[in-house]
Amino acid sequence: MANVEVAGEGVSSSLVTTGQVIYALHALSILIGLTSAVTIVGAFVFGVPSIVAVIMNYIYRASARGTFLESHFRWQIRTFWFALLWIVIAGMLFVTLIGIPVAWIIFIGAGVWVFYRVAAGWLTLQNRKPMAF
Repeated sequence: MANVEVAGEGVSSSLVTTGQVIYALHALSILIGLTSAVTIVGAFVFGVPSIVAVIMNYIYRASARGTFLESHFRWQIRTFWFALLWIVIAGMLFVTLIGIPVAWIIFIGAGVWVFYRVAAGWLTLQNRKPMAF
């Protein structure tokens, strides 16, 4: 990614704001997961705020190409889809009696992972730096 701009110059402030709104929507889904009977990762993947956020990612990612925001949009999209993958894996384990404890460990671990990804991404965006993969 040598051609990705790091300093943030030339990036429209509205696109940066869009990135922040997307992180805020993902954070809202995490908050819903923390304050309800739903798991964090379940609220993240199936909650309306995160679904709206991932749709926004796909709509605006072409505008972010070649800027430091491109890495954030990719980070957000991957976070969503890998969280869904972890839910599918845990769900398949949940249908077996012996897999239920493992499924809960995956749900909890994926929730912590999602929390980390949203927090790390948002903090890095505040510094106007690209996400390091």
